[in-house]
Amino acid sequence: MSNPDENPAWKQRAVERSVKTARLRAAQRVQRFLDAAQEIIVEKGSTDFTVQEVVERSRQSLRSFYLQFNGKHELLLALFENALSQAADQIRAATEDRSDPVERLKVAVHLLFELSRPDPSATRPLFTDFAPQLLVTHRAEVEVAHEPLLALFTELTENAAPAGLRKGVKPKRIAALTMQSVMFIAQSSSVSDAAEGHPITPDEVWEFCAHGFTR
Repeated sequence: MSNPDENPAWKQRAVERSVKTARLRAAQRVQRFLDAAQEIIVEKGSTDFTVQEVVERSRQSLRSFYLQFNGKHELLLALFENALSQAADQIRAATEDRSDPVERLKVAVHLLFELSRPDPSATRPLFTDFAPQLLVTHRAEVEVAHEPLLALFTELTENAAPAGLRKGVKPKRIAALTMQSVMFIAQSSSVSDAAEGHPITPDEVWEFCAHGFTR
């Protein structure tokens, strides 16, 4: 005999469908806010915008915005996570046609450097403006956002280990050190270096990193 406290199967299915529909609608609302914010960032070339601008651009309500995000900072963080995830996908795709594991790691370092460096012709204020602020105020969130990239660089480092990594080197720690070094150097490249005709190049960054963990 069934327990009267248990929900019948038809009721469970109805609840599951209702929850699934609610989640889908919430995801769609979130994406509309993200798309609106991204459009504004591209237009302005900066993250200097208001929540109200995003709400109006998305054609949704302010109440709906605050049901999805605690505020502008959380919205920017979501965009930052998306950007890093897309960067990881782009880097992985660029390395797939290389057979040599060390060469794949080199390609990854080159591309991460190019994606991270300030570029007047490319609008990437999430990396150049927002990321440095995050490192100071929300380090835990930054670590979560970087997980896709860290996983990729750890995988590439592990694959390159038999080809020349020093003994005793921990791939994940080396991957983290490499990522942080590449991104910091790229973002710190000054305009004066370029003006003097001696900008730091991806090859220099690779040589700097590679000599730290290869034999």
